Amino acid sequence: MAPIDWIILLLYAVSTIGLGWYFSRNQQDTSEYFVGSGKMNPVLIGVSLFATLLSTISYLAIPGEVLGKGPIFLSNYIAYPFVYLVLGFVILPVYMRQRVTSAYALLEDRLGLSVRLLGGILFLTLRLVWMSLLVFLTAKAIAVMIGVSDEMVPWIVLVTGIFAVTYTSLGGLRAVVITDLMQTVLLYGGALLTIGTVSWQMGGFSWFPTQWPSDIWDQQPIFSIDPSTRVTVVGTIVSVFLWMVCTSMGDQVSVQRFMATEDARSARFAMGMQLIVSVVVGATLGLVGIALLGFFHANTAMLPGEGTLKAQADTVFPHFIAAHLPPVVTGLVVSGLFAAAMSSIDSGVNSITAVVMTDFLERFGRKPETQANQLKMARVLAIIIGGVVVSLSSFIGYIPGNFMAVTNKTVNLLTVPIALLFFFALFVPFANAKGVWTATIASVSVAVLIAFSGVIFGKVSEAAPDPVSFQWISPAALVVGVTVGLVACKLFAKK
Repeated sequence: MAPIDWIILLLYAVSTIGLGWYFSRNQQDTSEYFVGSGKMNPVLIGVSLFATLLSTISYLAIPGEVLGKGPIFLSNYIAYPFVYLVLGFVILPVYMRQRVTSAYALLEDRLGLSVRLLGGILFLTLRLVWMSLLVFLTAKAIAVMIGVSDEMVPWIVLVTGIFAVTYTSLGGLRAVVITDLMQTVLLYGGALLTIGTVSWQMGGFSWFPTQWPSDIWDQQPIFSIDPSTRVTVVGTIVSVFLWMVCTSMGDQVSVQRFMATEDARSARFAMGMQLIVSVVVGATLGLVGIALLGFFHANTAMLPGEGTLKAQADTVFPHFIAAHLPPVVTGLVVSGLFAAAMSSIDSGVNSITAVVMTDFLERFGRKPETQANQLKMARVLAIIIGGVVVSLSSFIGYIPGNFMAVTNKTVNLLTVPIALLFFFALFVPFANAKGVWTATIASVSVAVLIAFSGVIFGKVSEAAPDPVSFQWISPAALVVGVTVGLVACKLFAKK
């Protein structure tokens, strides 16, 4: 990176602190801190939802997946119209009638305190692992771009965490949402600049393939009964549909943003904006992967390492940013990747703080009495949570698989089980705590067995696929959870 690139990166980082300080001046209570007083712009909320849930995954996993495995993963956007219909007209109207700071407060009225605490604990576990994963993957990519070894990754994580936690602890949800907008602009601009640079260096769009490059891309069928088939079209659509619906149903990060809008109509508009931005940015990042494939196929001598292009798929994008983008453009793109890491931390920290304050401290009478002390405690908790994320990120490197596989193996472990709590609480009249606990244990167990099937059951070779593909995690966890839960609730029902 040239000096001008470092200046751009520093200016971006400092501006986020300035935003946090600006919004902190008008905060009088925790309602403003956690949900922006419930009247935030749905367009900003929709963009924030995108940046929060898909930032680093989009920026790193999609180009690497498309470059090294093939474009079939992009078929997941076929599921989005169905996601909009189910969430917008079935789930959101029910949720928006309940104006709560924490989503898990909804569980206690129907299923008791133990299920509320179960939901809160599962969410804390999921988001802490999720944030640690995304920050770690981003730090590895930044290390490649600034030309340092993997030994510097923990320090990059630390610096990222310090900036993100600082503006989040100061500005609350409003600061998070505004910086998420800035981060999305940088993410998308970086993708466009990469495609433009490849096209300019190759004298046009000759990078676009005219036939399937079978020496690099996998055979990705529409459907397969073989559970070890890594990616299929149907599997992609189903797993993404379930992830989107379940995340919006049971994840505090999503529910908190819906609660920041005025009513169900505004929340539905915000969700529609999230889906539109996801399609536009995701498709563009898919083109980044194809453009890089064409570029390095024609210039194999420029590959960063000695392995094949397929083997280096996840590191090619960061390498191209570092080695082939001109100054200023490199600074903007690296700022986008830095922004992706910060958006992963800021939203998670704010949501976790809301759950800890509401579901644990306030519920058991440990919340400070004055609004000023409540704000002070929320900020202290945000700093502590950021420290936990930085510490956990050092363990993520032990999870096997490329960026896409690692992300799915960790993020999908608890997404469906958390959503099942709300499914039983809101839509199953005979649900009870014992039955829901049984369903949760069964659902989590199945998710873990599939996610780590290669480690548990063994693989033929290191290069061989897992015995069960990560795309089966959500469908299997849902079917087992619902089936076991319905039976258990009937068995445990009071006479």
